[in-house]
Amino acid sequence: MTESRREVARGIDALRRGWPVVVGAGARMLTLLSIEAADGGRLADFAPDGVHDVLLSPERAATLRLDNQRAAAESVGQGAVRVTQVPWLDLDTATALADPSRDLSTPFKGPFETRALPAIEEAAAALKLARLAGLLPAFFVRDGAPPADAPQLSAESIRDYDASSHLQIASRAKLPVKAQAATEIVAFRSSEEAVEHVALVIGAPDGRPPLVRLHSECLTGDVFGSLKCDCGPQLDAALARMAEEGWGILLYLRQEGRGIGLINKLRAYALQDQGFDTVDANLRLGFAIDARDFSVAARMLDLLGQSRIRLLTNNPAKVAGLSAAGIDIADRVPHRITANPFNSDYLATKRDRTGHSL
Repeated sequence: MTESRREVARGIDALRRGWPVVVGAGARMLTLLSIEAADGGRLADFAPDGVHDVLLSPERAATLRLDNQRAAAESVGQGAVRVTQVPWLDLDTATALADPSRDLSTPFKGPFETRALPAIEEAAAALKLARLAGLLPAFFVRDGAPPADAPQLSAESIRDYDASSHLQIASRAKLPVKAQAATEIVAFRSSEEAVEHVALVIGAPDGRPPLVRLHSECLTGDVFGSLKCDCGPQLDAALARMAEEGWGILLYLRQEGRGIGLINKLRAYALQDQGFDTVDANLRLGFAIDARDFSVAARMLDLLGQSRIRLLTNNPAKVAGLSAAGIDIADRVPHRITANPFNSDYLATKRDRTGHSL
């Protein structure tokens, strides 16, 4: 593992534990504490003099109407927005600023002012670091000397971080499943992140490109049978289709909620209950419409010795992502699932706003 990757791994671990991190150096240095992972004691340790600002994503700043202030307007679209501390900007208020799913219960916020943020690249990198850690992209930020034990990262190391290149096969075994008894499970692990992806190899190679399905983990749909999405039926139908054809690979990617993680997915659900679709919910949380990294899937296929595949998908982003990573898509096979009254709007959003063919 290179030193830059070690930096990012230490930074992710620190954020999840509620410890401060430093991004950048010199005049462009940002000393940060995740708002989501903070509590009263951690905040007091972080800012013993009680002085701290708040760093928000540009999407969240726009939702809060902070982008009509000059300092914020100069930052939106480039990185983040720094909100100046006022007496009422305590932990509870900062948490409400960070989490849009709480907007209905905390409708009145402010007034707030923004300040110039010269460290645009460092702030953007900090937001990416939070997303890599599965946390809301929102921080307490302060000036002055950073804590001596805080991990210090460069914006470049965060920007260029890629864990897929260090993914390796960790274990494999026979696993008879309902769809097909002749199935092998293969587990993959990277030295750079505590996430384990798996593949189900259905049948055996027969000279044809395998039918491949990229399935992102969905606890609510795969395990609990949620009707809000089509993930569970997609998983079952994919395995049945591969068993019928006699040869296929299902890649089960640990990228819950299109890469934003389970907790943030549930926050997105709360926003959907308020009337936002899946796209707007993710954006209001400060995440990309789709934050998944399909280079992980490409690496898994490479390790399985499969560079030419038939891809079972309705999602053009999966085709583009695998192709960009060097996988030859011999054919895109449609994957049609019947809608229900609870997920019809969700499916329509995928069709109308993310280009899925349904």
